Amino acid sequence: MSEDVSVFSIMAYSWLIIGGLLEPAWILAMKKSNNFKDKKWTVVTMVLVVASPFFLSLAMREISVGTAYAVWTGIGAIGATALGALLYKESVERKRLFFIFLIIVGSVGLALGGV
Repeated sequence: MSEDVSVFSIMAYSWLIIGGLLEPAWILAMKKSNNFKDKKWTVVTMVLVVASPFFLSLAMREISVGTAYAVWTGIGAIGATALGALLYKESVERKRLFFIFLIIVGSVGLALGGV
């Protein structure tokens, strides 16, 4: 039985990571949509906006709501910040990096604290 639980946990965290990675993807797609004027990017945005929480919902079958949401938003915040810095030359200051580090520590702590 413990093997089944670990397989379900691995799948749940896989869904959670996918959903979390789709979070900054839809934010970037929304930026590319030029305030929803570009139809192609608007459609991409809408698909990703639906897909990201869908994968979160799959993860929440096995992971508690608080933990899943914290990890999901953490991945999204970190991803959006990193991509903003890489693609749009947004500033990366020490304070910002410190607080991103705290998000990572908090997300890992919640994930390790139990499913």
